[in-house]
Amino acid sequence: MLYIKTLDTIRTMAEGGKLLYNTLELLKSEIRPGISTKELNKIAHRYIISNGASPTFLGYGGFPASICTSKNEVVIHGIPSYSCILQEGDIISVDVGVSYKGFHTDGARTFAVGRISSEAEQLIKVCTDSFFAGMKYASAGNRISDIGHAVEEYVKPYGYGIVREFTGHGVGNQLHESPSIPNYGKPGHGLRICDGMTLAIEPMINMGGDAVRIQKDGWTTVTADGKPAAHYENTVAVVSGQPVILTAPDVSL
Repeated sequence: MLYIKTLDTIRTMAEGGKLLYNTLELLKSEIRPGISTKELNKIAHRYIISNGASPTFLGYGGFPASICTSKNEVVIHGIPSYSCILQEGDIISVDVGVSYKGFHTDGARTFAVGRISSEAEQLIKVCTDSFFAGMKYASAGNRISDIGHAVEEYVKPYGYGIVREFTGHGVGNQLHESPSIPNYGKPGHGLRICDGMTLAIEPMINMGGDAVRIQKDGWTTVTADGKPAAHYENTVAVVSGQPVILTAPDVSL
């Protein structure tokens, strides 16, 4: 279902978004060789709860943790574990959902573990920059597919794969709302963007091909060729015709 939000609702989402941003920054400061992804989950859970919010992912569809931790070839939905220990040279995508005063925000980053290869650095940078290339088109009057088209056009020259099976989405009243936001496609299709939309825009980019597969746990999604993947996501609201990132340290509305 599509929910159009009032400015007051968007302001509340921005409060939750700031908490989510701070959670990601806290995790960034804790990521190092030798730490387990389960420890990262505990840090995030405690921080979110202590700030009067709740982790949206915990129990969502049966997901067993408060954050997703996706290392190297894991694209999304990695389950935190004590046995998953970060090593020098790894990259790890951390996806966080926060429920605050009844509204949801969603955000993700890919972080380096110690010193990483120049190839991995470029993958992370291109994924990050592709988000901003797409976000520019999240303005009133454009179509949803204009966002994904811009992401694809940005990524294409680098020869990376773009995940097709999973997309961005609306967010706010629920974790996943309409519309779906693919990271590829022709422009000029889908819903017309308008004020009050709140969108989780999230490029998922593979160093190799597009294809992914889901492991037996029903969650962990890996690249089919075993090459690394990156993920970058923010919750974006359309206000006065323009996109505003809500998962940010300071939002003026």
